[in-house]
Amino acid sequence: MRADKTSEQKSKLNIVVAIDGPAGAGKSTIARHLARHFGLLNLETGAMYRAFALKALRLDVPLDDSAALGRLAAETDIRLEPGDDENRVLLDGEDVTGQIRNQVVTDAASRVSIFPLIRAAMVKRQQEMGSKGGVVMEGRDIGTVVFPNAEVKIFLDAAPEVRGMRRYDQIGQIGQRGPADAKPLPPPEDVIRDLRARDERDRNRADSPLRPASDAFLLDSTNLTLDEAVKAAEAAVNAWLAKREMADSQR
Repeated sequence: MRADKTSEQKSKLNIVVAIDGPAGAGKSTIARHLARHFGLLNLETGAMYRAFALKALRLDVPLDDSAALGRLAAETDIRLEPGDDENRVLLDGEDVTGQIRNQVVTDAASRVSIFPLIRAAMVKRQQEMGSKGGVVMEGRDIGTVVFPNAEVKIFLDAAPEVRGMRRYDQIGQIGQRGPADAKPLPPPEDVIRDLRARDERDRNRADSPLRPASDAFLLDSTNLTLDEAVKAAEAAVNAWLAKREMADSQR
């Protein structure tokens, strides 16, 4: 794999790289790599929805009560801070990084994210964080809603069965922490079924449905190794940088 950019090269990259795709497609892994490789800040928007869902679960706010969730969002502060391997996720000042990765919180995040009030609140914060560029931002509507003018847009996908097994392996690695600590590891078929249900919600929600931007680079990782997928994503960014460099040289 190629070496990371030099400090001088990194300082010039004020671009926004938008990575969208369904659950289990590998967005977080690709985003972390691109952030390190190109010297960008990794803003994982899915973590923001998970943090908000965690708060709703803690306070027993019904996940189908849009009005109550909207009021909760108005009084909730969620921030992302760069860490060594992943962002630190701060919920009202509390570091909840290790509490938002279990399946219960993940499913709750998918349920609350369908409401326009919640999405509007999160999108506003995401736009604020990425307004100066120099970021990799991944989620489900970054290239279509949050940053439709992003310089590089990647839509990362894979077959549901492949994504489901990746998610199953991830659950097994991180354990069922947080509200689900007592819950045993679900069988693979349950994880795949839940992922398909989440796909259905994400792709068919009325507000900001999951879909690739018209100018996105489509990256299907079904039959790719992680290294191959990473290199393909790198190539998409490098292609844009080469295009910009050519345009600059012609001025």
